[in-house]
Amino acid sequence: MINHTMIVSFDRPLPAAELDQYLADIERVMLDSGFVQSVVARRHIPIPGEEAIPALIATALVQFTVADTEALAKAFTAPGIHEVIDRWQSRHPYKVGWANHEPLS
Repeated sequence: MINHTMIVSFDRPLPAAELDQYLADIERVMLDSGFVQSVVARRHIPIPGEEAIPALIATALVQFTVADTEALAKAFTAPGIHEVIDRWQSRHPYKVGWANHEPLS
């Protein structure tokens, strides 16, 4: 089992409803791929002063669980995923960092 953890950082703050829709769209398209076993998304919890840190600061975290690296690769070629990414990138640009890892607990 592999977890793919994404750190999503939008260039500008999003209204809560739009962030919720982004997370729902990503969850739906990944689950619909048939290669993802589960999806968990959480909002970043900001702390005062973090904006002064020269690092990628998350807007949200999204974690997909897949069976293996082959399933992970196939999930990102599934129909619809790039349309969702492109649509959101065009409306609200964002950056993504990620890590592929074994479960942390």
